[in-house]
Amino acid sequence: MNENEVAEMQDEAGEKKDAVDTVREMNDETKSSRLERGEEEKARERSRLRAAAVFEIIRREGQGELARGFPALWWSGLAAGLSIGFSVLAEAFLAAHLPDEPWKPLVDNLGYSVGFLIVILGRQQLFTENTLTAVLPFISRGGHVWWLVLLRLWGIVLAANLIGCMIFAYFISQSGVLPPEVARAVTEIGEHMMTNTPSEMFLKGIVAGWLIAALVWMMPSAEGSEFWIITLMTYLIALGDFTHVIAGSAEAFYLFFEGRVGLADVFGGFLLPTLAGNVFGGTVLFAVVAYAQVREEIAKER
Repeated sequence: MNENEVAEMQDEAGEKKDAVDTVREMNDETKSSRLERGEEEKARERSRLRAAAVFEIIRREGQGELARGFPALWWSGLAAGLSIGFSVLAEAFLAAHLPDEPWKPLVDNLGYSVGFLIVILGRQQLFTENTLTAVLPFISRGGHVWWLVLLRLWGIVLAANLIGCMIFAYFISQSGVLPPEVARAVTEIGEHMMTNTPSEMFLKGIVAGWLIAALVWMMPSAEGSEFWIITLMTYLIALGDFTHVIAGSAEAFYLFFEGRVGLADVFGGFLLPTLAGNVFGGTVLFAVVAYAQVREEIAKER
């Protein structure tokens, strides 16, 4: 065997080795791709929802709320009014038992989240949630019929929420169920809120309305973190002394039943300007901006 034949055999052996290595690499890639396909579902689950998908989820939920009958809306709204009173009550309990230190508001304002947790996780009807949820179907459809349906929902839920707050405030004021130090704390919380002028009530109400609408917008992406999202957003409302028309009504009605403010102060000084601010922040600002960012994407999909 000459040198040329030996060289050719070595070349063939090298080519065969390269071919074997290539096949092995292809097998490894196939196994890898199979693993990737197996994890594809998890990747889909962990991917963030598009803004258009969030919009559609909330829109469908709002459409369902608009279609509910009067009894369902009324009793759910009344339950929410009663439940939201525990925001001021939990805050008062914490304030009454904490030392008067500079850090005290950082802790006692956490109690403000309790009522909202009961209402939202309990799927009760809260008016300020509907400044976004029920508005999205109207924005995407329009027309005078949707206006009437929206105003019907708002009217029922708002009236039920306020009556629930009034019943709660009357009970804790007149029943004597609260320890004296907690009753004083409720009074102080309410009086602190009522020091705002009507214009301040309105402006602070805009921020609270925006934060509640932002809370509703984040819920479809919460994936088990609903408790923390609700707690954080409502804690910010309390910490910033922003005004919420339903939670604040429990405080205002309590002061009325205690003889510290009149109905003119409750409605003219607090309720009406705060209501206007919450609606403006949740509907005119947040809902419109939310729709604007997805309008083109929704139009293409249609």
